[in-house]
Amino acid sequence: MTAPFDAVEIICHKRDGGELTDGEVDWVVDAYTRGVVADEQMSALAMAILLKGMTRREISRWTAAMIASGDRMSFAALGRPTADKHSTGGVGDKITLPLAPVVAVFGVAVPQLSGRGLGHTGGTLDKLESIRGWRADLTNDEMRHQLRDVGAVICAAGSALAPADRKLYALRDVTGTVEAIPLIASSIMSKKIAEGTGALVLDVKVGSGAFMKRRADAAELARTMVDLGKDAGVRTVALLTAMDTPLGLTAGNALEVREAVEVLAGGGPRDVVDLTIALAEEMLAAAGRPGADVEAALADGRAMDVWRRMVAAQGGDPDAPLPVARESHVVTAPESGVLERLDAYAVGVAAWRLGAGRARKEDAVQAGAGVELHAKPGEAVTAGAPLLTLHTDTPDRFDRAVGALDGAWSIAPPGTDVDVPPLVLGRVA
Repeated sequence: MTAPFDAVEIICHKRDGGELTDGEVDWVVDAYTRGVVADEQMSALAMAILLKGMTRREISRWTAAMIASGDRMSFAALGRPTADKHSTGGVGDKITLPLAPVVAVFGVAVPQLSGRGLGHTGGTLDKLESIRGWRADLTNDEMRHQLRDVGAVICAAGSALAPADRKLYALRDVTGTVEAIPLIASSIMSKKIAEGTGALVLDVKVGSGAFMKRRADAAELARTMVDLGKDAGVRTVALLTAMDTPLGLTAGNALEVREAVEVLAGGGPRDVVDLTIALAEEMLAAAGRPGADVEAALADGRAMDVWRRMVAAQGGDPDAPLPVARESHVVTAPESGVLERLDAYAVGVAAWRLGAGRARKEDAVQAGAGVELHAKPGEAVTAGAPLLTLHTDTPDRFDRAVGALDGAWSIAPPGTDVDVPPLVLGRVA
């Protein structure tokens, strides 16, 4: 049977700045998923999209076609609203861990499909797998049962959700087209919409440790994703948040779980607490539960109770000691003064080189590896006192990790008033 469209004609159409029709989009996404359109042809189309862009209608249709390539979940039978959060990735970003339980406290179910780390950004599943016995892979029935029983679940996305995205994502990674905003937005939103959540809050990171370095690019991505969510009938809002400095005081898997548990116990670093509260309030408002006292739920143990039940429901032991790396190395402050800057990207690369992250999807990670921060910008430091502590099981990694930190900080003279930018930079709705 003759195909209704020709891949080369579609490539040329976009290359020349044309707007793809609904039929062209539907066919090329489906044909690529089935192997009819070759990798080299989709590579050319992805590059044309990167260079020429897409209209809102095209991106919406492209996203719908990727959703249609697989299953679509529904939580309508739960009898309570659902809300989810997606972060575009950063350094020390452990927010999902306290966020899902605290939102569930207020009767909103949180079906949080998460991923693994790649490069300098950490992955939520890697963090949770540092808990003894915890498992990421759940069936759809297990996921629904846990949402009914506990109210929150953090797990891996099943292979049946948006399989077109999985194939295209791998291709973009090796063809220099990762940065195409239409393809980033449709990749994220196809999985989130297929997941079936009723409300979605996007945490779009901006800065050195983020995928988007410039605020204008982050705002464009946020606007595109919010529009896609609305077009699909999902209540969607985005916060632009700062990622020039790592979030909290840790970057690494077990290190970040420990810090998240501190937040759930009513403590933890102020920036982690503040961002957890800001995102929780947005999720609850989008799910029809505005005005909840999120900070109280963190302080009085209700969120901790949900966390413990959530971990246990997935085979984890919430009382088990977290892994600790066998070796550590302290980096001291070279002079006294006020820490002016601590580069998130450099810290992320250092954690990666220590074994906390992976260069390829199939690489293993060390649960205890990572970087501990002893000061944040705006705080006083003393010459010779610890500035960072590096952790790993393999001490031959220290030299390269320390190399990644070369030039990563600056220290102003004592008494200097350092301007620390706000954590939340903007909101897109």
